[in-house]
Amino acid sequence: MDHEILPQRERRSRKRKTENTPRAECLPSPESALPAPVCSLNETSEIDREQRDTGPVGATGMEETESSSEEAREKRAEVGKAFREKEKEEQLQAEEGRGLHAGTDIPAGANYEYLDHTADIQLHSWGENVQEAFEGAALAMFNYMTPLNGVQIREDLTRTYEVQAHDMQSLLFAFLDELLFVFSTEYFVCSDLKITHFDRANWIVHCVGRGEIFHRTTHESGTEVKAITYSAMQIHEKEDRAEIFVIVDI
Repeated sequence: MDHEILPQRERRSRKRKTENTPRAECLPSPESALPAPVCSLNETSEIDREQRDTGPVGATGMEETESSSEEAREKRAEVGKAFREKEKEEQLQAEEGRGLHAGTDIPAGANYEYLDHTADIQLHSWGENVQEAFEGAALAMFNYMTPLNGVQIREDLTRTYEVQAHDMQSLLFAFLDELLFVFSTEYFVCSDLKITHFDRANWIVHCVGRGEIFHRTTHESGTEVKAITYSAMQIHEKEDRAEIFVIVDI
């Protein structure tokens, strides 16, 4: 009887051992427990050669950034060049346009000229004395607003001007300002002007102007003179020559 029972007990013991033994699928495989594979020397050399040929990691991005910066600089340079060319072209057009203005059509034998100035115009006149230089500056101002070659001298149309100031520069300013005021209110254009009295002691000037009334239908329109300025005003007198520089606002 004992002989029959022992095999059963042995079988039960074996069964319990089998149940307590973990299943093979739950255990990690020997391969998964191994560390990550390490590149061999040959593979490492191949990677080094590839990086040497293509550049280090991120080099492509840096090259693209540098290329973009270079393109941006080139575009800015092109825009700057185009802007300068346009500015130069506009300046040339302005100078050409100014050349077409009536003010630059100077009558033969005139004792004045026009000098370019930023946004304004500078009148330059001269003569044997300061009276002639004053007269030249006045005619230069009228001629810039309408060509005096197209303005007739009418004996029945004359204007008398009288101004007073406190020094030479203020006298020149007052003189031109009075002529401009009469033109703005009466449209009287002087194509001939003569100073009859020049008092240095009291800074007084008397003059007589001859010409005609400006009409757009019969006279060419030049550039309007808005105001006389003291900016860079110069009056030079020598023994036998006088010069005047005065900037007018246009």
